[in-house]
Amino acid sequence: MRANRSRDTRPELALRRAVHALGLRYRVAARPIPTLRRTADLVFPRQKVAVFLDGCFWHGCPDHHTKAARNADYWQTKVRRNRERDLDTTERLSEEGWLVLRFWEHEDPEAAAMIVRQAIAERRTGT
Repeated sequence: MRANRSRDTRPELALRRAVHALGLRYRVAARPIPTLRRTADLVFPRQKVAVFLDGCFWHGCPDHHTKAARNADYWQTKVRRNRERDLDTTERLSEEGWLVLRFWEHEDPEAAAMIVRQAIAERRTGT
C-alpha cells in the first residue's frame, strides 16, 4: 500500500503539465478551505476553483472500476466511503462558493486542462 501515492501520480502530473502549459498557475495538494480537512489536487484560490483527479479504482469509476479479488468487502466499503466523501466535499465547497471540477484518471489531460481554463476564464470575468 505504501507504493500507492496520494499525490504526484502519473495522471496528476500529466494534468498539471497540461494546465501549466496553458499559462495557468495553481496550488498543488492544498486545502481550498483551511478548516476543512480535504485537499484538492489543483487549487485556484482567487477564482475559487478546486480540481480533483479521481483514480478509477479508489473512487469507483463506472467505466473502469474492478472488484478486488481479495478482501472484497473491505474494498467495496472503502470505495463507497470514498465516493460519499467526494460528494460531501463537493457539496461543502459549493456551499462556500467554490467551483469543483472532477476528472477521472483515464480522461485526456489536455481536454481536462481546457475545461479548467474555461472555468477559470469564466470565474475571472464573472460570467
